[in-house]
Amino acid sequence: MVCKFSESVLDEVADALVDRGYICIDSLFAPELVLKLRQKVFSEADDTFKPASIGRGNEQHRNADIRRDSIRWLEPGCDIDNGFLSLMDTLKDGLNRRLFMGLFDYESHYALYRPGAFYKKHVDALKGSQNRILTTVFFMNPDWQPEHGGILKLYDEDDTLLEEIAPTMGRLVIFLSERFPHEVMPTTVERASIAGWFRVAGSQHGF
Repeated sequence: MVCKFSESVLDEVADALVDRGYICIDSLFAPELVLKLRQKVFSEADDTFKPASIGRGNEQHRNADIRRDSIRWLEPGCDIDNGFLSLMDTLKDGLNRRLFMGLFDYESHYALYRPGAFYKKHVDALKGSQNRILTTVFFMNPDWQPEHGGILKLYDEDDTLLEEIAPTMGRLVIFLSERFPHEVMPTTVERASIAGWFRVAGSQHGF
């Protein structure tokens, strides 16, 4: 299985973050890793996935009017999870070398959207908070069709729609956490992804 990004891909990601603040890339991960990640979602969904919350710290609470996905945090001790986390570590190191971003830590969870689930427009970090610097979203949905819904919509800071991104198998989206409001449109079939965030040293978990 692929365990790191190539230097040319890291160059491409760094250039895109400088030029426009986001990038969408397909087919970077070894197919066998993507399949194992997807299988883990659906083999453990009923036992370990919990309804997602909004807010941070002691203010976290569930609000089904805002989001209806279920999540399970990745675990460094799991071989399958480590396959994904090692790739993100390569991404972190590569971007730090190129852009001096100071990325230090990474947290991520599986997200399962059952039919009818959505996540309304939001940002992943408060301006200037630095608790989340860079967002990643990785999709694990084979044979995705337009009628399935579940599109990720990415907006600029003026709320202008920039991209409508289908959650197709093996696709990775990376964007600056403070700059881009985004939302997940309602899905008509089960939709699986991994959402993750890089932080800088001294920042807090759990926004």
